Amino acid sequence: MTRYAKRLGLIGTAALFAFAVSAVPLLAAEDSGSRFPPPSDQSSQKGKTQKSQKKKKEHKSEQELREGYQHARALIMGGEYEAGIAAMHALGHDDNPEIANFIGYASRKLGRYEDSKYWYEKALAADPNHVRTWSYYGMWHAEQGNMLMAKDYLEKVRLICGNTTCEEYVKLKGVIEGTMTY
Repeated sequence: MTRYAKRLGLIGTAALFAFAVSAVPLLAAEDSGSRFPPPSDQSSQKGKTQKSQKKKKEHKSEQELREGYQHARALIMGGEYEAGIAAMHALGHDDNPEIANFIGYASRKLGRYEDSKYWYEKALAADPNHVRTWSYYGMWHAEQGNMLMAKDYLEKVRLICGNTTCEEYVKLKGVIEGTMTY
């Protein structure tokens, strides 16, 4: 064999060896169910960063909603009904039973009984067991002179609470008996 042929044989053997060594990771990847290596760190980091930013934004949004709700509720409970209603609407969650309930409450305090009725019913449509709404809507009926319906709502509150000591029951009962206004 000539010297040239020996060198060609060595180069060929080296090439086959290099090919075999480079094929091992591909075969291992096939065994794991994947034909391709995982994405580079850069694209995987980008996905993680985007998910992290989205979670932070959602958390911030939930925090802002909570703070906005507390502010709007404080306005209403402080007797600033118009401002409280506007603040509740500004939250953009009118179908939330707590928000709809307090819009109903503020409307009732302003003497807007039809508006109040609408919002109480909207709150109950969102959560049929929303005990505070049942209590406030019972007060609405008592103010309208419909004591029979107010007493029916008092019983509904008792059933939801499971007792006669919950705040919603006590307040509605006081309104019905004329010992409390709310």
